[in-house]
Amino acid sequence: MTAPIETRARARPASAPAAERFDLRELDDSRVVAAYLAGRKRAFDELVDRYQKRLLNFIYRTIGDRERAEDLVQEVFIRVHRHLQRFDQSKKFSTWIYTIASNLAKNELRNRSRSPLVLFQTIKKNWEADHRPLQFEDPNHRPEDLYRRRQLRRLVEESVAQLPKHHRVVFVLRELEGKTYEEIAEITKCNLGTVKSRLNRARNRFAQIIGPQLD
Repeated sequence: MTAPIETRARARPASAPAAERFDLRELDDSRVVAAYLAGRKRAFDELVDRYQKRLLNFIYRTIGDRERAEDLVQEVFIRVHRHLQRFDQSKKFSTWIYTIASNLAKNELRNRSRSPLVLFQTIKKNWEADHRPLQFEDPNHRPEDLYRRRQLRRLVEESVAQLPKHHRVVFVLRELEGKTYEEIAEITKCNLGTVKSRLNRARNRFAQIIGPQLD
């Protein structure tokens, strides 16, 4: 993995007031951005804390290479740091940062002929349901259930790797990240019709690939 983000290279002082850190955690994204632009440098650390893991999961599941995904997450935050002054604060910060991550992931995929993709836990949900982002493992499940879920994850990885590259991003954003169609359209710079068409084709193709393995 590359060197830490330039803005996180400076460790937080041990004497930093706990109240200030708590205060930042209580703010929504737009107010954290405003706090950073107003000079509260720790606010950027708060944005990193909120999005680092989520973006790593998103990029990793899109390109299938964890070490490279870690590098790209670092690049996302470097770009955010460089361009935050130009961010339109009337827009959602989450959409903006996911757009940056999506563009970096797509650029990475353009240089590959085939990329495995880790996706989501269950495939028998109603495709149109507005479900929450899914996880492969739940500590409350019994060991044998966890084993079966890990086996399912392996099948999902192998099956999703066969999806066309231009369908992968919308598939991940919707089924794993729980993004709305409108958010996906803004992130991918596609119209709603294109998003829905790609997602429908990706779902159908995925079901055709993995279905025989689950019989």
